[in-house]
Amino acid sequence: MAKITLVDDDENIVTSVSLALESHGHAVKAYYDGAAGLAALESDPPDLAILDVKMPRMDGMEVLRRLRRTSDMPVIILTSKDEEIDEILGFNLGADDYMHKPFSQRLLIERVKAVLRRAGVEGEEPATTAAGAEASRAIKRGKLTLDPARHDCLWEGKPVKLTVTEFLLLQSLAQRPGFVKSRDNLMDAAYDDQVYVDDRTIDSHIKRMRKKFRDVDPEFDAIETLYGVGYRYRET
Repeated sequence: MAKITLVDDDENIVTSVSLALESHGHAVKAYYDGAAGLAALESDPPDLAILDVKMPRMDGMEVLRRLRRTSDMPVIILTSKDEEIDEILGFNLGADDYMHKPFSQRLLIERVKAVLRRAGVEGEEPATTAAGAEASRAIKRGKLTLDPARHDCLWEGKPVKLTVTEFLLLQSLAQRPGFVKSRDNLMDAAYDDQVYVDDRTIDSHIKRMRKKFRDVDPEFDAIETLYGVGYRYRET
């Protein structure tokens, strides 16, 4: 169903997670340190990467940071740490989801399904309803062009590489320029019901997305913050 690369130095976790994923039809490749994992992710990109944070040679955050220079593949971060800063850093670097060890295999499978579904890799159905057709239709808003079917984002004709979550958030905002979307609205647009995220997660994704657009256009200001309310897309 999907190609998944798992990078974790704990052999027990690699074995158990690989078996669980393979039992659901996924093809899994496993690596036991960050440097080997990064090389594999770059040379043979999977549909989804699952990265542990604490690993030899290169930790998971550094793998994610380097990966995001060239790739927007979906990434789930695993960590045994309890510090909140790790989660915030992971989302700031562009992680699509986050799980704390120990975790249940069933919950991980649900998270994997959710991320793959958002990426259009698993559970994708033809857009037969009006809502489905609307969601898959290309959007043109001023300098912005979004093509959900191809996961393409252009600003003044220049490509902007967005993660799955960032793309869904921007799509939700751009569908109705000028209308304010609360953080709860944006959570509903970008995450399945099984996944809980807090307000700071949405803020982190928006901050990272703005930076990507400003790398292309330093004057980018199309995503407006209404403090205490939410965000809106301002067509330019």
